[in-house]
Amino acid sequence: MKKLGMGMAGVITALLLVGCNPQTTGGNQKDDAAMEPKDIYVNNCSSCHGGNLQGSMGPGLQKIGSKLTREEIADIIKNGTGNMPGQPQVSDQAREKLAAWLAEQK
Repeated sequence: MKKLGMGMAGVITALLLVGCNPQTTGGNQKDDAAMEPKDIYVNNCSSCHGGNLQGSMGPGLQKIGSKLTREEIADIIKNGTGNMPGQPQVSDQAREKLAAWLAEQK
């Protein structure tokens, strides 16, 4: 019985720690709108597109603004394209900020 109690305490502790982690995969749409575009990018895009827009699993975005408009970029962030899934965790405001910033990359 004592082992069961210790096991439950471990499970509860683990759940509390996971619940307190600010970097959850769902994102925090209230907070991301207040972020700078570069930070929105780092939190949501850099794992596939690289920390310096150089590309990795996804294509490089260093000159994306010379290929796509702000509106096209915003649509891709929202709905995805090709192998890239849409990014529903990015709020509308954050998506617009990020798209405008990426459109400046020429």
